[in-house]
Amino acid sequence: RDLSHNDITGPIPSTLGNLTSLQAVDLSQNKLNGTLPVELSNLPSLHIFDVSHNLLSGNLPNSRFFDNIPDYFLSDNSGLCSSRKNNSCGAVMPKPIVLNPNSSSNPLSQSTPSSPSSKHHKKIILSVSTLIAIAGGAAIAIGVITVTVLNRRVRSAASHPKPAIALSDDYLSQSPENDASSGKLVMFGKGSPEFSTGGHALLNKDCELGRGGFGAVYKTVLRDGQPVAIKKLTVSSLVKSKDDFERQVKVLSKMRHHNIVTLRGFYWTSSLQLLIYDYLPGGNLHKHLHECTEENTLSWMERFDIIIGVARGLMHLHQHGVVHYNLKSSNVLLDSNGEPRVGDYGLASLLPMLDRYVLSSKIQSALGYMAPEFACKTVKITEKCDVYGFGVLALEILTGRRPVEYLEDDVVVLCDLVRSALEEGRLEDCMDPRLCGEFAMEEAIPIIKLGLVCTSQVPSNRPDMGEVLSILEVVRSPQDSPGDEMV
Repeated sequence: RDLSHNDITGPIPSTLGNLTSLQAVDLSQNKLNGTLPVELSNLPSLHIFDVSHNLLSGNLPNSRFFDNIPDYFLSDNSGLCSSRKNNSCGAVMPKPIVLNPNSSSNPLSQSTPSSPSSKHHKKIILSVSTLIAIAGGAAIAIGVITVTVLNRRVRSAASHPKPAIALSDDYLSQSPENDASSGKLVMFGKGSPEFSTGGHALLNKDCELGRGGFGAVYKTVLRDGQPVAIKKLTVSSLVKSKDDFERQVKVLSKMRHHNIVTLRGFYWTSSLQLLIYDYLPGGNLHKHLHECTEENTLSWMERFDIIIGVARGLMHLHQHGVVHYNLKSSNVLLDSNGEPRVGDYGLASLLPMLDRYVLSSKIQSALGYMAPEFACKTVKITEKCDVYGFGVLALEILTGRRPVEYLEDDVVVLCDLVRSALEEGRLEDCMDPRLCGEFAMEEAIPIIKLGLVCTSQVPSNRPDMGEVLSILEVVRSPQDSPGDEMV
C-alpha cells in the first residue's frame, strides 16, 4: 500500500506484523517515530518496506528481510542503527571535531570536556619563548596556506571560463552535503555549450513543486529569465557511471514531441544528479482530477484531448525505443493551453540494470498503474507495461477515481470496478459525477472498453500504442458536432 506523503505521526503499530500476506508498503515521507516493531520479522511475503524520510530510531529487526533491505528504504532516519553498517546503537562514538570557518570558537575546546577538578590537577605551563615559537610557526603556516589557496583560485579561474548560461543567484543555495567542489552542467540545443560550473545545489526548497519515487522537482529560473523544472534524483547510489549517464540522458533529450516534456539539460557530480526540463505552468493531471472543485473540473472535451495527447506522446517514445516505466497522472503535465505532456519518461534506463525490486518500490511508486508482469521475473518488461499504465490512466480520467482506493474495510481497484460495471451494463455510473452528465456516451463507452483491453493481465492481449491511437482517432469523429454527442 502507498501511504507516503500523508503526514502520518506516531510509531509504527506492532499489529502490522499480523498481516502475514502483506507484500509491499510505502510509508516514506511521513513523520513516523519510535523503533521498527520486531513483529515485522514475521512477515514472510514482505518484499517492499519503504520507511525513508521519517523520524525512526533504534535497531533494525533481526530478520533476513531487514538484513538485505536496500539502504534507500531506510534513508533520512538519523536514529536508525544497524550492525551491518557498523553503526550499532550500543556503541558510543566519539564526537567528531568539525572545523567551521564561520565560527570564532575553538573546536578543540568542545571535543575535550573536563570537570573543574580535573582542570585543577592538570595544569599545562608554557614558557614565553615556547608561546612565541608557536605563534611564529602558526603565522608561517597561515601564510603558506593563503598563498596556496590564492594560486589555486587563479589556476581555477583560468581553466574554467565563466559559463554562457548561469542560474539566477536568487535560486541558488549551498548544499555541501550533496555537492562536490565542481560539477558539470550541460544544456542541449543551439547556443547552449557544455561547460563546468561551481558546486551549487541549484535548488531552492521554497520552490519545490513535488516529490516522486525518483526524486524531488523544483522550479528555478535561468539567468536569461527562462523558467525550468529541475529534478533532483534521489537514487544517486543506483545511477550509472558518468559516461553511461550522459549517454542515456542525451538519448532522452532527443525525444522532441508536442506531447512530451522536453529535457533541456543535466547537471552531474558523483553525489548529485539533476535533470533540467521545461517548466509547464498548468500543473500535473493528478491535481486536476483529484484536487479541483466541481466548478474547475476538466470538461469532457478536455479529458478526451488529454487521453489522445498522452497516447501520441507514448507512441512517439515507443517508436524511438524508450519505455516510460512510470506512467501515472502526476507524471502528465499541462501547458498554459491545457495540452498534455508526458514527463519522467525513461528514467529507469539511468539505472545500471532494470532491477524489478527497485522499479516496483521507487520508480513505480503508484502501484495501481503497475503491470502484473513486474512481479514475474521470467516475463520480459516491454512497451506493453506502458500500455497497461495508459489503460489505468484513461479509466482514471473518465471516472475521476484513483487507480486504487483504500477504504476503512475494503480496497477498491479501479480496473475491477469498471470491469464489473461493464458486465452489469451500467457503464454510465462509472463516469465522473462532476461532469454532471455532460459527456458523449458514444465516445465514453469505447474509451472505457479500450482502457479495459489495455489492462489485460496478459501482455500479448494488449494493443500497442499505435493501435490505441488509431482507435481513439476513429472514436472521435470530426464530422459530428460536440453538441449532438452530449447525453
